[in-house]
Amino acid sequence: MAELLHDALVYLAAAVVCVPLAKRSGLGSVLGYLIAGWLIGPWGLRLVDDVESTLHFAEFGVVLMLFLIGLELEVKRLFAMRRTVFGGGSLQMVACASALALCLLALGLPWQAALTTGLALALSSTAIAVQTMSERNLMTAPVGRSSFAVLLFQDIAAIPLIALVPFLGNAGGDGGAGWLGAVKAIGAIVGVVLIGRFLTRPLMRLIAKSEVREIFTAFALLLVIGIAQLMNSAGLSMALGAFLAGVLLASSEYRHALESDIAPFKGLLLGLFFIAVGMSIDFAQVIARPGLLTLVVVGLLVVKVAMLAAIAPRLDVPASERWLFAALLSQAGEFAFVVLGVAREANVLPRAWEGLLAAAVALSMAATPLLLIAFDRLTARRALTQRAADAIDDEGAAVIIAGMGRYGQIVGRVLLAQGVPITVLDHDPDQIETLRRYGYQVFYGDATRLDLLEAAGAARARLLVVAIDDVADSLALVDLAKASFPKLAIVARARNVRHWLELADRGVASIERETFESSLRSARQALTLLGVDPYEARQIAEAFRRHNLSTLETMLPHFRDEAKTVAIVKSGREELEENLRRDHQARQQGGAGGWH
Repeated sequence: MAELLHDALVYLAAAVVCVPLAKRSGLGSVLGYLIAGWLIGPWGLRLVDDVESTLHFAEFGVVLMLFLIGLELEVKRLFAMRRTVFGGGSLQMVACASALALCLLALGLPWQAALTTGLALALSSTAIAVQTMSERNLMTAPVGRSSFAVLLFQDIAAIPLIALVPFLGNAGGDGGAGWLGAVKAIGAIVGVVLIGRFLTRPLMRLIAKSEVREIFTAFALLLVIGIAQLMNSAGLSMALGAFLAGVLLASSEYRHALESDIAPFKGLLLGLFFIAVGMSIDFAQVIARPGLLTLVVVGLLVVKVAMLAAIAPRLDVPASERWLFAALLSQAGEFAFVVLGVAREANVLPRAWEGLLAAAVALSMAATPLLLIAFDRLTARRALTQRAADAIDDEGAAVIIAGMGRYGQIVGRVLLAQGVPITVLDHDPDQIETLRRYGYQVFYGDATRLDLLEAAGAARARLLVVAIDDVADSLALVDLAKASFPKLAIVARARNVRHWLELADRGVASIERETFESSLRSARQALTLLGVDPYEARQIAEAFRRHNLSTLETMLPHFRDEAKTVAIVKSGREELEENLRRDHQARQQGGAGGWH
């Protein structure tokens, strides 16, 4: 018991320290967990020794993750994905496995070992890819859907792959045992379908009637663990079984309750899985054969990235996201450890290569967040340097709009509807192509460049609308316009109070906070629905607006002094409360005073 508590303390402390630091440094949570594992593992501070047991236990986090993903996919949606799952997934496996096997043959491995290892390394890490896509909100994007379809096929393909490996080794294969294994696998899948379809809902209904929340949570965990164990006993993927169960329950009325109950356990166990992977990196292999290990890891990443980028168009991945798709699936996966272990037992893989390949798998997982960081920086640099600014032939426009996102689009549509000519500047190529398809005159370029503003006719225009998302770019554009075109009026969008103060400090008179007016209108509607007289609700909102703007103007001379700003905000809140109280009393004494 004491040892269990000690290990739990070490894992939690390592995660709490390393993950926030990694997130703040822009490395992402996955790399933070991997670093934490390395620090506490056998090659770090040696605070935990039993890496293999931890890895096996933490794999349950992947099982829970697949169950939750399944809850988001109904059977109809899964059926609609069949072409991408089986067509795209098989294409990825064949392309990556063939290229990797040829490279391993060139390194001197026998063909059986090269083929087995190529297939194992072609599998990607579902845990790392899905966690990364979730952090970046990519799961519903085209690149996320295609990536998940490939990962799902890999989970399915891992099962026959594990069964195939013994036939390539000296151990051979027992035909009777193979048929028995196939029957057990089919029986397990049928069992999962029957449990999810007919047994689970009535049981959940009975448990829900007890109105004991913790028992419902216990049943949710029991369901996932039971299905995982059923699949495992048949030699199948626990994660695949959990995914199928989730899909079968996706249309259930208990879906959201299951999600909320299981999500905390999934997060903790998935983090523990990444820590265990970090602990499992065998630095003895790094020390013993650094050159060969580097060649294997780099070769693995380069080959998979090249193959994935090449097949991305066949998987309906947009051109701008093909390298992102490749980076997301470039690593070897957790199933590779299993396949390599089976290959060792079947005498397929030379013993000298076993530890080397296991280290390469773990290092490729650790390299994925770094690849994604490199992708982000290259993309940002390409957006600024690769494409030259468009030639602008719309110099007579009265208004220049910088940034054609949701905010800029509304301003532009209103002006165009009134016949006001506009010139639009934006630096998102995909956004530009979309807008041009609908007839907008949009030009590519960085609006903070003086030459581009001059080409857009800023010296002759009457108004500049600053609707850029990035606060720093917004302020840089205002500074440039004020210095170079002092007669040009400016209407600016403020992302928040600090942005408003920075703009006002630069002398911009027309500033709108992007959510302020809509929030006030929602507040008025909320008051009306709660029984407040409509006129009084409007007066309350107007009083809040006046007071808010007055507070901002009071803060303006002191907004760089934090202590002074805090004091003004606190005083303003008390003043607002007093003003609203007086106004309410006055209206009660003198009647509503307006329309109803």
